[in-house]
Amino acid sequence: MSGRSVLWPGQDYDPDPAPPPGDRAVPDEGALAERLTEAVAAADAPDVVFALSRAGRRLVRCGGTAPPPALPRQDLRYEIGSATKSFTGLLLTELIRRGVLTGGERAAVLLSAENVAQASRATPAHLVTHTAGLPGLPRDFYRRGLTAWTTNPYARYPAERVVDAFLRYRPRREPGTHWHYSNFGFAVLGHVLGAATGVPWEDLVVEHLLGPLGLTGTSLRPGDTDLDATGRRKDGVTPTPAFDPGGFQAAGAVRSTPHDLLTFLEAHLRPGDTPLAGALRSVRRPVLRRGRGHLEEDTVSWFRHPTGGGPLYFHSGATLGQQAFLGFRPDVGTALVAVCTRRYRARDPFVATAYGLLADL
Repeated sequence: MSGRSVLWPGQDYDPDPAPPPGDRAVPDEGALAERLTEAVAAADAPDVVFALSRAGRRLVRCGGTAPPPALPRQDLRYEIGSATKSFTGLLLTELIRRGVLTGGERAAVLLSAENVAQASRATPAHLVTHTAGLPGLPRDFYRRGLTAWTTNPYARYPAERVVDAFLRYRPRREPGTHWHYSNFGFAVLGHVLGAATGVPWEDLVVEHLLGPLGLTGTSLRPGDTDLDATGRRKDGVTPTPAFDPGGFQAAGAVRSTPHDLLTFLEAHLRPGDTPLAGALRSVRRPVLRRGRGHLEEDTVSWFRHPTGGGPLYFHSGATLGQQAFLGFRPDVGTALVAVCTRRYRARDPFVATAYGLLADL
């Protein structure tokens, strides 16, 4: 068995409270600013932003190999790809806390499947922890998306096809017995939440997350091109079209400014200052142990790795032309947002640079 859900968010939970202010070293802003500048250079991408919040103070450094855009890089909205899953995990947790659902319902029942007996027995809890027994993408995704592979393959797979593919899929393993990272599963989860509430995933995110947290610079679909960062291909020059997630909204639709993303992470560091305090504490709870010796821990929103002072929470993501890294450490009261334009290359340094910076603080 590679992974099993062992806990589920319920009551208020604060597993790793930040140390009292007196126990925390005073940040050397000059040294932090220098490290951010070095990280921007190391990313070697057309547009790069590293934004850090420590003890409530923010530092932002920008750069890139491309000419500066009309709007400052730190004010643009960036596609965060799979880091969207941290929003969807928080949304599920908030809905559970509100009593809208328990997380243990069969997804197929919530989706009103006609042949429920033959459908997967996966629940929202399985979908959010990547233990539903689903592949990374539906079996026919590549065939349908191949003709748009360099533009927008996900746009060729709409919501109704995602749901139909899930209801027709017959997992080889029982849900809850095996971990396999799945964009498919998170896409299904978004539609399950919509079916359970009668409200589309996008509207749920606006109502329960973006509004309460004041994330006015965050969008779930492309908007004014002057506000959205332009993705680049591997050559760093050729622009890519704005990402269209098709029916995979809950797995990758969020686009946001570095400042909004810092606000989102700061809410996780100081949940008591927000209307989502209980849910924000709950999504720091480990719910899954996996990997060799079950030494790796996940929450419903984050990968959770140990550091010398305490756990580091993070998620990264990419679209065809943009990348993002979100991470925070309660032990040092620090959050880091890193975004850039251009997709992964062989030995791409971007995520490793961002992760290493946060881990070493």
